[in-house]
Amino acid sequence: MSYDINNYSMDQALTDDRHHVWHHLTQHKMLETQDPLMFIEGKGMRVMDTKGKEYLDAVAGGVWTVNIGYGRESMANAVRDQLLKINFFANSVGSLPGAMFAQKLIEKMPGMSRVYYSNSGSEANEKAYKIIRQIAYKKYGGKKHKILFRDRDYHGTTITALSSTGQLQRKGQYGPFTPGFIEFPHCSAYHSANGADADFGVQAAQAIEETILREGPDSVGGVVIEPITAGGGVIVPPEGYMQEVRRICDKYDVLLHIDEVVCGLGRTGKWFGYQHFGIVPDIVTMAKGVASGYAAISCTVTTEAVFNDFKDDANDPMGYFRDISTFGGCTAGPAAALENMRIIEEENLLHNATVMGEYLNQQLHNLAAKHEIVGDVRGKGLFQGMELVKDRNTREPVAESVAAAVVAHCMSQGVIIGRTNRSFERHNNTLCLSPALIASSNEIDEIVSAIDHALASVS
Repeated sequence: MSYDINNYSMDQALTDDRHHVWHHLTQHKMLETQDPLMFIEGKGMRVMDTKGKEYLDAVAGGVWTVNIGYGRESMANAVRDQLLKINFFANSVGSLPGAMFAQKLIEKMPGMSRVYYSNSGSEANEKAYKIIRQIAYKKYGGKKHKILFRDRDYHGTTITALSSTGQLQRKGQYGPFTPGFIEFPHCSAYHSANGADADFGVQAAQAIEETILREGPDSVGGVVIEPITAGGGVIVPPEGYMQEVRRICDKYDVLLHIDEVVCGLGRTGKWFGYQHFGIVPDIVTMAKGVASGYAAISCTVTTEAVFNDFKDDANDPMGYFRDISTFGGCTAGPAAALENMRIIEEENLLHNATVMGEYLNQQLHNLAAKHEIVGDVRGKGLFQGMELVKDRNTREPVAESVAAAVVAHCMSQGVIIGRTNRSFERHNNTLCLSPALIASSNEIDEIVSAIDHALASVS
């Protein structure tokens, strides 16, 4: 029997895929009569399918991941070299790449101190919740166990991660959920009657304080938010919001957990999205861009103060963080993450994300001036969203089918863009753009041109 993928025919691959692979987020009924889309090669920002058609990828692997682009030989070499030395041992012991990447990462995160490895964003967030819950028992007799989460934010695909997710369609049919997770309103200025107020950011953040007071300050131990809401519509917090969130958490002795799974490692033009707002969280989680998809890795990063809560009594058999992640012991992840970070630094990709992000934002605003269907453009760096509406005055969202048609039209032109989908009952109407941090103005122009033609088509 041959296991040589180089001698595997395209026709056989498509047949095997149709009969045996269960794809993510896919209704498979259509694959009974048509072949699945399969990408077989990538270079830079472009990928190629089984028929030889090339596509410009404006969503970094479909889910905000391939930050440094495809086909990086040095990434492959870094992983290969490490695997030949030692590929795995449970992370109850150390590894050279694990130690080195932790140190390099902490250099980029002033105020943070400790790195806990696992293998996905969902898992990284689960670790954060377990940290908050265990601290509640160690310090507060179990009382401060509740964790507040924000409407429209997404924190992962496990049952508990969904328990902390403010997207009804993603949660639908998967309950009952983990108790102790409490939702509070979002900070979308575009969809608020007070969105134009100068102090709207502070107003929106005070919804957290109201929720803490309603639940009881002695029962709330954590708040989890995305620095920029991703799949919920690319929503950037208004001025003053994050600072007020930090103040409220400090006031009520609540740990602030920032979910950087999408924004982390340069997507917004800084190493982390929260760094645009001048705050220091207690816990930061990250995954996708940490190794740009060249290896699986996620990190739960804490302050030294949080870490110290787990070594205060060495004689307590329940006192330390009794958690394990099998694949947190894989050395390929931190080895790839080190090379990923080197590339971002040496190629000055944070600067490129800032400059090209501003250019993309301006080009999208130009489209908004041209197409009445565009209600709002927002984002930071190479993380941009364009909300489509039926009417600019009422801001009523278009049907999800309209946004889907725009994405499909771009796809037919060889440009892959994203959209909010299977998240809300009414607000699956935002186009999402997250090209690799290597994007040039020519590639931005190609993306914007495709969207221009698509908007003209659906309008």
